Parts: sequence; C-alpha cells; structure tokens
Amino acid sequence: ADICFTSTTVPKMILDISTHSRDIYYVSCLTQMSLYIVFESTDDLLLTVMAYDCFVAICHPLRYNAIRNPKLCWQLVLLSFLISVLVALLHTSMALRLSFCTNLEIPHFFCELDHLLKLACSDIFINTFLMYFITDVFGIVTVSGIIFSYTQIVSSILKISSASGKYKAFSVCGSHIITISLFYGTSFRVYLSSTDAQSPRKSAITSVMYTVV
Repeated sequence: ADICFTSTTVPKMILDISTHSRDIYYVSCLTQMSLYIVFESTDDLLLTVMAYDCFVAICHPLRYNAIRNPKLCWQLVLLSFLISVLVALLHTSMALRLSFCTNLEIPHFFCELDHLLKLACSDIFINTFLMYFITDVFGIVTVSGIIFSYTQIVSSILKISSASGKYKAFSVCGSHIITISLFYGTSFRVYLSSTDAQSPRKSAITSVMYTVV
C-alpha cells in the first residue's frame, strides 16, 4: 500500500519537473485523486490492523497463531481495501457533480481533494462537509484502535520483571511505533494546513512531504 500510495503522485511529479510541463487532464486528475484516497485510507486502516497484531503478539503470545491466522489477515487486508475504495468512490462521485472553469491551475504538485474543491465554480458545502466528516471518523476510529492496543501493550510490558524481557517485548512493536509516528505526525500537519490560512506553497510542500515520507 505504501508503494502504491507514493506511486500515484511521485512519478507524475518527477515527470512534470523534468519536462517543465504541469498539464493534467480532468479525468487524469480525478483518477489520481481517487487512487490517492484509496491507498492513503488503506495505509491508515492497515496501521490499525498492525497495532492489533502487536497487541496479540505481546498480550496473548500463546494464542497468537490461533488468533492471527492467515485467513483473518487476508480478510482484514481485503476489508481495509474495500472500505478505502468505497470512500474514494464516494468522494469521486461527489466531485463529478461539481462544475469547473476551463484552464484552471491547481496550486499543488498533484490533484488533492481539498485543493480541487477550492477551484469549483459550484457549491461545495456538501463535499467539504463530507471530506472533513470522513477524515474525522477515520482519524477517531483508527487512532482509538491504536491507542487501545498500545495501552494494553504497555500494561503487559510493565508486568514483565526482567529488563531483557521488556526490551524483547518492546522490540516487537518498535518499528510500528516509528511508522505511526511518521504517518500521523505528517497527517496531522497536513490536516492543520488545510484549515489554516497559510500560503498555497507551504501547503503544497507539507502535502508532498507527507506523501513521500
């Protein structure tokens, strides 16, 4: 999902820089936006699934293989992807009802929903409400799942008497902690930049850093 997420924007961005051309067709813009939403949402959900995986590995090690069997893993991955596709289809279908003037310039390196809505000539209240509502729901659900998992993990680690045992348990989820810190740190910065009246250049740079990182 990470590779696909980056691949939706970075190749086109590199091509535009190398050719000094910033043109993109309307259909291509919507396609890029849809794929961006799909893989971004999938990343978000999979990080929560990975937090649950760490929770089971540390809090229920003897039952790990029984709980996290391959079938359940594939089901969770598929469910995350399907939810993300539905969210992308909803945003795209709502964007299709909007009218745009010709020869518009998006103050960004790629087609992002927030910037696309600002260029619409028609009313975007429903689209904007839907965008922030889904973002907030995703944030609350996923972050709550991660916080719950790590609350249980920390509680279990503190009960381990030996320092080596604590280190071994912590090393299981260490890489995941770094990943979610980078993901949600940049996500939160992008979310704030979309509500802040800052310059389009700063907003674009923030979003690119989020996408690449």
